[in-house]
Amino acid sequence: MMARAGLTPERLAREGAEMADEVGFENVTASALARRFDVKVASLYSHVRSSRDLRTRIALLALEEMADRASEAVAGRAGKDALGALANVYRDYAREHPGRYEAAQLRLDPETAAASAGVRHARTTRAILRGYELDEPDQTHAVRLLGSVFHGYVTLEMGGGFSHSAPDTQETWSRTIDALDALLRNWPAA
Repeated sequence: MMARAGLTPERLAREGAEMADEVGFENVTASALARRFDVKVASLYSHVRSSRDLRTRIALLALEEMADRASEAVAGRAGKDALGALANVYRDYAREHPGRYEAAQLRLDPETAAASAGVRHARTTRAILRGYELDEPDQTHAVRLLGSVFHGYVTLEMGGGFSHSAPDTQETWSRTIDALDALLRNWPAA
């Protein structure tokens, strides 16, 4: 049965990611994925150690996909243009792949995190911040601020937090990018 299914860790992660987008990341388990492939759970454990391992692989896939998009989006851009491009990558990805986006927020152990595409996200953000001439530790503070604003906004928007009031969320998103650009250009002294 396993040979017919053609199971590999990569195929399981990709199918798990698809499943996350359809039913929510919290509902992706080894047993649910086994049902999807019409195999016994034990067949999956030849390729992934546990549901946690499967979830980690989905998170790593999502981080990789977003890092690829981010690199492409900011290439050749600087300042507010690059900042907006990066922000839009996260927002657009969350809209297109809500389960994967949620997976990308999974807390990874330090070793896995250090080897993940999360490092590329930080490098891309720092490359944008070089245009704002921030030195350490302000650059790290700014990386954290941008991550908090981008991911916080997207999470609230995806959860319907802004759907009951005007103005339109796109207008707020654009104003948020403007405000972040202004803040980064006028970063407060320590």
